[in-house]
Amino acid sequence: MSKRVVITGLGVLSPIGNDIPTFWNNLIIGKSGIGPVTQFDASAYPTRIAGEVKDFDPLKYMDRKEVRRMDRFVQMAVAASLDALKHAGIDMSKEDPDRVGTYVGSGIGGLKTWEEEHIKLLEKGPRRVSPFFIPMMIANMAAGQVSITVGAKGPNSSAVSACATGTHSIGDAAKIIQRGDADVMIAGGAEATLSPMAFAGFCANKAMSTRNDEPEKASRPFDMERDGFVMGEGAGIVILESLDHALARGAEIIAELAGYGMSGDAYHLTAPAPEGEGAARAMKRALKDAGLEPEEVDYINAHGTSTDLNDKFETMAIKTVFGDHAYKLAVSSTKSMTGHLLGAAGGVEAIATALTLKEQILPPTINYEHPDPECDLDYVPNESRRVPVRAALSNSLGFGGHNATIALKKYDGAE
Repeated sequence: MSKRVVITGLGVLSPIGNDIPTFWNNLIIGKSGIGPVTQFDASAYPTRIAGEVKDFDPLKYMDRKEVRRMDRFVQMAVAASLDALKHAGIDMSKEDPDRVGTYVGSGIGGLKTWEEEHIKLLEKGPRRVSPFFIPMMIANMAAGQVSITVGAKGPNSSAVSACATGTHSIGDAAKIIQRGDADVMIAGGAEATLSPMAFAGFCANKAMSTRNDEPEKASRPFDMERDGFVMGEGAGIVILESLDHALARGAEIIAELAGYGMSGDAYHLTAPAPEGEGAARAMKRALKDAGLEPEEVDYINAHGTSTDLNDKFETMAIKTVFGDHAYKLAVSSTKSMTGHLLGAAGGVEAIATALTLKEQILPPTINYEHPDPECDLDYVPNESRRVPVRAALSNSLGFGGHNATIALKKYDGAE
């Protein structure tokens, strides 16, 4: 790696908190954010639970006219980005706007807007469809609106790679800084697809948990009785800077983003490659990019979706990469608390991983009650743990065989 890249700001909207202190505290105490769906009538669906973002008021971040012109996923991307910039202490009026970029993705984009406007089309005809339908719905508009809102004129792009979106966005943004095209990147993911159509689709492919009577226990990664993922919504944004830029302005550094790896399964639309071989390749590439030996990694924030194949194959992938060390490092899935935030998952989990390195506390995997013989690693069951953490990985594995891993290190000063 050429330029060193560090994380200096965090912004989150999640089912367990809409600011960093609340989010981190709830992660550490093992609080579930899963409950009955309230955003639409889910009574006819096999799955009636989700991880909803509660008490989000976009008017704290933008005026009413702007709110009406943004899908919920875009509103959340803008809000989390503004919070992250504030957390980083970045004053855009003092930055060269051409050196500040935006890389914010969404796995699905404005599905709610699509549904609402399609109903208008069918019931009232084409003239009633909003002129803002397309710019509200397209997945790149999270990055676009963040750029417009904050005045970032540097590299501006977005990943759309299903559940790997947030991690791809952060990894790609780090590479932009490393090649010298930006000093600061606003990066992450946003998703808001708790809608009838999304639920119908995921229920049809039998991917989601039907533990409707115990929503807090429905997301149970690596547990023998897992029965599918729980859909969530939210946004996770990190501020990345070149180390030189961060030091020059006296920024507090949360963690170093040391490496990035990506791969493709070339196998199946939705199922992971056997034995997680694609995920293993992504992790190996991240380690190589970071210059880390496997034995230096103390923690993995797993993709850990609470689905049968993902949890089993991700465990196998970790064993492939780490050998005997797989049993010495800790692995946890924060999706046990947040649910699966799809395109926002990688952003929110990067935040969790960075805070793990900063605070030296491992978030738990809650609802781990029935060990699965095929999932036999240390999943930090049910209670957080204070241990030394030198380096950590965060995995994101998406439909279509998209695999992405970032490697983070504890920042110990400009060596």
